[in-house]
Amino acid sequence: MVKQIRNKTLWVTGASSGIGRALSLRLARHDNIVIASGRRYEALAELQKLCPERIRVLDCDVADDDAMAAVPERLEALTGHLDMVVACAGTCEYDDDLQLDGLSYRRVFDANFFGVVNTLRSALPLLGASPAPVFAALGSLSSVVPFPRAEAYGSSKAALDYFLGAVRADLCRTALKVVLIRPGFVRTPLTARNDFAMPFLMSAEQAAERIELGLCKGRNTIDFPRRLSWPLRFLGSCKALWFHLCVPKLTRIRTLRKH
Repeated sequence: MVKQIRNKTLWVTGASSGIGRALSLRLARHDNIVIASGRRYEALAELQKLCPERIRVLDCDVADDDAMAAVPERLEALTGHLDMVVACAGTCEYDDDLQLDGLSYRRVFDANFFGVVNTLRSALPLLGASPAPVFAALGSLSSVVPFPRAEAYGSSKAALDYFLGAVRADLCRTALKVVLIRPGFVRTPLTARNDFAMPFLMSAEQAAERIELGLCKGRNTIDFPRRLSWPLRFLGSCKALWFHLCVPKLTRIRTLRKH
């Protein structure tokens, strides 16, 4: 029998679409109370209709520091504790031709990195009320090796990887478990914009199943699919091979820009 998370109270960000939406619905159908967050209230309301007794809506933008200041109080109005938080909110912008647009980089870091910082800060008081709390966040296998065009996205996920590891180190004497989730390519509105082949592409529902299973098994890092994660982790440990064999086939830049 597949392991399931049951009878818990969870907060899932990025729940208006993609992996966050699929995970929220899956967990709600497994008899959990799910607080579903995202920027688009209408999308969250539609999600709530699919499981109205189990899904509670908290619309917020995790990248907005000012708006997130009110979230702890709003969370407390919905629940007295949190057993688990899964931070799925994020975005992706590619740096074509190495433009190094600072605004683009800031948008990506605001959502993918600082959004997780804001989420953890908002959730910590309620996680402290649970006997076995879990904080998980969505990274990416793109942080294992450096991909062309992914300077902003991959860097934000690499920063998240380090941040979660440091939080885990700081809280190692407490009950809080910190989990890094690193999926490969998942069919979502974000990846629908990709203009390149995505090997081992899976659905958001399949990703949600992998995430729940990994959380049930108590893993500190949840990488999937293995067919992609294992080769990337090998190449990450031997970057000379990655740069020699792979990146010349992936990069689109042939010459430096001239002023």
